Amino acid sequence: MASGGLILGAGSLGRLWAACLPPGAAAFVSRPGQSPSLYCEYRLQTLQGSSVNVSVPWQSLPAPYTPAALLVATKAMHALPALKGISESLPKSTPIVLFQNGLGSQQAVAEAFPKRPVIAATTTEGANRPQPDVVVHAGRGTTWVGSLNAAGNEALTPVVEFLFNSGLQVEATADITLRLWQKLVINAGINPFTALLDCPNGQILKQPLYLKHIDGVCEELARLMNHEGMLTNASRLRADIEVVARATTHNTSSMRSDVQNGRATEIDFINGYVAHRCEALNLAAPVNRMLTEQVHSITNNH
Repeated sequence: MASGGLILGAGSLGRLWAACLPPGAAAFVSRPGQSPSLYCEYRLQTLQGSSVNVSVPWQSLPAPYTPAALLVATKAMHALPALKGISESLPKSTPIVLFQNGLGSQQAVAEAFPKRPVIAATTTEGANRPQPDVVVHAGRGTTWVGSLNAAGNEALTPVVEFLFNSGLQVEATADITLRLWQKLVINAGINPFTALLDCPNGQILKQPLYLKHIDGVCEELARLMNHEGMLTNASRLRADIEVVARATTHNTSSMRSDVQNGRATEIDFINGYVAHRCEALNLAAPVNRMLTEQVHSITNNH
């Protein structure tokens, strides 16, 4: 494993990448204070419905090799603290590849490590963990990868080549920020409603809560995106959201799953990010602020 990669975050997405990369090409790295067993063992349910046993080693830092990349598959709020905990044991040349939902956490990492190669990724691969030792590859998608700083530009091609070994669809992009915004739009229009209504993605479309507020969500998003130089309109954003909601009609969003399991959600990096950024620019964002507060209320009381 002389050029293997490391994965920080052994949730559903981290485990999907570990399972899809060639045997020996990836290892999980533990966060400070964690003492995992020698191997992370689980079953992967493939898109074809077969079940594969997976065993991925846990690697302590510093590793006896220079990792090809560090894939950060934690929740958005955990990314920067986890990286700060291991950064001194990670070679300065190792690319950091961020797979977080929403916006805000990626920029914070890039600011904290200006001389390290920092790359962001956004994916439409579907993965979930119905049981602690089972990962379901629920949908085929595309992973877009792009650099967030100058050092990341130089590392982008080898990172894409490394990820390509997974057999998943991987594409480099010169404008990863636009891709991150496109993903944020979908998450902002689906995730809080599924969490508040406790329903799969497709069921939100006929619910009064969604029908009352979705136009407000999209109008606020469109105002902010236009201000940030990405020309769009609310009706286009709503159409994009509803295409995805219908295509993933039976899926449980990560935010709904987090609420069901009593975990903190990523709402502050999705609708909360929209509200915070709008307010900083003196743009009104009452609907995204309301949804953020409502999700906080059910997670605090869960």
